[in-house]
Amino acid sequence: MKQALLNRIQINPKVMIGKPVIKGTRIPVELILNMLSQGISVEEILREYPHLIREDIQAAVAFNRRESS
Repeated sequence: MKQALLNRIQINPKVMIGKPVIKGTRIPVELILNMLSQGISVEEILREYPHLIREDIQAAVAFNRRESS
């Protein structure tokens, strides 16, 4: 499951200067993590970015955990 989530993250030097983003978007993982850290709920993020799905947010969190370890 964790690898499936991590597959939702893309790092491409041609997209957002190589920052990790949700695959198929220009939404940086960092933006999602910042929103969560500010207390913005998953539901609010999904309303703000309707083309995201819950697994995209889970992928951002999983990616951050992997990078922090």
